Amino acid sequence: MEKRNFRLYGGQIKLCLFDKPRERCGIIGIHSKDSSFQVSRFIFDGLMALQHRGQESAGIYTHAGKRINGYKNMGLVHEVFTDRILTGIFGHIAIGHVRYSTTSTSSLDNAQPFHFQSPMKGGSFALAFNGTLTNFIQLQKRYREKGHVFHTSTDTEVIAHVIAANLNGNDHNWMEALKKTMHILDGSYSITLLNEHDELYAIRDPLGFKPLCYGFSSNPDLTIIASESVAIDALGGKLERSIKPGEIMKVDKQGICFEKGKNSDNEAFCMFEFVYFSRPDSIIDGVSVYDVREQLGRQLAENDDVEADVVVPVPDSGRTAATGYSAISKIPLREGLMKNRYVHRTFIMPTQGFREKSVRLKLNPVISQIKDKDVILVDDTIVRSTTAKQIVKMLKDSGAKKVHMRISCPPIISSCYMGIDFPTRRELIASTKTVDEIGKIIGVDSLKYQTIENLVKCCQIPRNKLCLACLTGEYPIKTPIDFNILETELGKSRL
Repeated sequence: MEKRNFRLYGGQIKLCLFDKPRERCGIIGIHSKDSSFQVSRFIFDGLMALQHRGQESAGIYTHAGKRINGYKNMGLVHEVFTDRILTGIFGHIAIGHVRYSTTSTSSLDNAQPFHFQSPMKGGSFALAFNGTLTNFIQLQKRYREKGHVFHTSTDTEVIAHVIAANLNGNDHNWMEALKKTMHILDGSYSITLLNEHDELYAIRDPLGFKPLCYGFSSNPDLTIIASESVAIDALGGKLERSIKPGEIMKVDKQGICFEKGKNSDNEAFCMFEFVYFSRPDSIIDGVSVYDVREQLGRQLAENDDVEADVVVPVPDSGRTAATGYSAISKIPLREGLMKNRYVHRTFIMPTQGFREKSVRLKLNPVISQIKDKDVILVDDTIVRSTTAKQIVKMLKDSGAKKVHMRISCPPIISSCYMGIDFPTRRELIASTKTVDEIGKIIGVDSLKYQTIENLVKCCQIPRNKLCLACLTGEYPIKTPIDFNILETELGKSRL
């Protein structure tokens, strides 16, 4: 029987479908030089632009005067923040977070931002974190033995305790405390942090695994830090650049400064940001996500000789690659599948046969574009094959003569321990099956994947600066990792 993942949301049981990898967290920070300006509504708008990065919980924390305050709850951004709640969140400096859990259970206790209240004067702060610490189990144990008390099961709280300990040991020098923290943390992390001194910080891990960028808005005058440039766009701002791997950015009333927190011999940006996670209208390290995805589709067509009548994308994930495939192959692009946008990514109260039914609730074929046609079906990934199998069956039941599937990402053979919610390795179909075997399982007439070489070329980033661990099994972390422990933790988080 196929493994199902149940989560509890306010008394309602929902079923999460793991046929797509899930990131997921999105972070944002805003600083206004005008201490009377209220930024909470701007954070709200920025989080709306980042909603695709996390749908389980949302939170906003601000600093006003000498007080850090905020609100967080389970649900989508517009569900969590009513007009009344936003009106009550004062402050000219703020951070925000949308969450999909990757290392702990989904609950309000684990929602972010995380507010660390220190008994030391000036030592309280709030932080929002995107990533996964590969050494969080060891760090939690170490700091517990030092007397630290943990109230959640997240690695975010571990980071907060490490920062607090370093802050006390550095006479409350925030920059030095954060530098020292970076030398203790292993894994992937992009962080926004605000403290009681009217300071906003942004931190990106030395590998640069997660995206983090900043920009400016002139009306009003704001400095904006965000996981993706689309959040800056949504606020009428202009993207300046990505925060560099290992860099710490500080924003206060004096302006902006950057310092190197930790050097690294290598970089490892997650290629899945280009393939799936980021919005196609985002810019990452100067590269258009849309252009990468279109090029991935073009590369698939360049190396393909299959004959067909139509190219059909799986909405929305396969649309941009399908556009590229159609442009090169000269096979017309048709919207042969319609997506019901009112069905969320999770579904309430599963019943027998629910997984199959859920695909039909989300997608419906346009029979006029499929019947009696040979179809090239384009998507970005196949993780467990359940969804692909159901879509192929749907197309053939609707009269498609043949279905040829083309995948813009190479086969996923390994789990991710850097903040992406893949199934465990044994659940990844490509880790145990050949391409031909996968094709037979999902019922297609032919199946082809992107090559790693072409993926790297399309990303426009050197191979030695990309993380391809899920495709190769070669992980970028040099420190010893007990993958068995991490695999166990991944399994626990999905119960």
